[in-house]
Amino acid sequence: MKAVFKRLMTMAGAAATFAGVSTAALAAESGIKEWQLGFQASVTDVMDDITWFNGFTLVIITVITLFVLALLIVCMTRFSAKKNPVPSRTSHNTMIEVVWTVAPILILVVIAIPSFRLLYKQLDIPEYEMTVKATGYQWYWGYEYTDENMGELSFDSIMVKDDERQAVADARGVTLNEVPRLLSVDYDLVIPVDTTVRVQVTSEDVIHSFAMPSFGVKVDAIPGRLNETWFHAREEGVYYGQCSELCGKDHAFMPIAIRVVSKDQFQTWSTAAQDDLDTANQQLLASIADTKKLAAAGKLEEISVAAK
Repeated sequence: MKAVFKRLMTMAGAAATFAGVSTAALAAESGIKEWQLGFQASVTDVMDDITWFNGFTLVIITVITLFVLALLIVCMTRFSAKKNPVPSRTSHNTMIEVVWTVAPILILVVIAIPSFRLLYKQLDIPEYEMTVKATGYQWYWGYEYTDENMGELSFDSIMVKDDERQAVADARGVTLNEVPRLLSVDYDLVIPVDTTVRVQVTSEDVIHSFAMPSFGVKVDAIPGRLNETWFHAREEGVYYGQCSELCGKDHAFMPIAIRVVSKDQFQTWSTAAQDDLDTANQQLLASIADTKKLAAAGKLEEISVAAK
């Protein structure tokens, strides 16, 4: 009886786990979750370094804040008017002046070294395997795959409106949670995993900004100018960003969605997309769904084996 009860409890736990798989999958694949504090989950080396640098500077700032607070408390208690009815006539202290000049300089140097190293890593584009051009418009993004083997593949990416989300979810065969509000778009930018991608960014009207937090990417899109950045995503999933430069009344409705897929899936998609983008997207989504089902079946089998 104990063995049977244990098996039933294990299977019930598995059912409960997979019942909420859509929300968990969204958080795992995109790095976003409800009431999120802090950065999105990192999927590139650059974002790893940004996350580390953020924690590093936070430690330094916390130490400085606590030190200043301690000084204030000491001054308020030890040098109050009650304890010092006759105030000190000290005009200066050479040692203190040297310390409060040299210490901030040393702190800034300690911060500057990893900061410059990170800035160089962001700006120094390594040898890349493909190029995508992103053009900002009021208020959507246009993408163009510029490599010769991609033909003349280009499309616009427009935000899915609130009243369209359910229809889009039904068409894609996913739950409504997997079409996040104000972040989902009709056509995702599709990129292969483990591939160094150069992104060329410009604008056709006003200044926009192409920002993808999980990749550690943020670059201005300026009319008449071509800026460049890069990323190397190491995990598959759909990642979301937004225009990060105030660009007009619909600035808040100009999201960026990048779908990172396996190299085989990308090759199949890119070949089909040159003839029919909609059909290629449907086939890609079906392939992703099949992969998820196989992964889920494998997990269930593992749980079942463990319960025996």
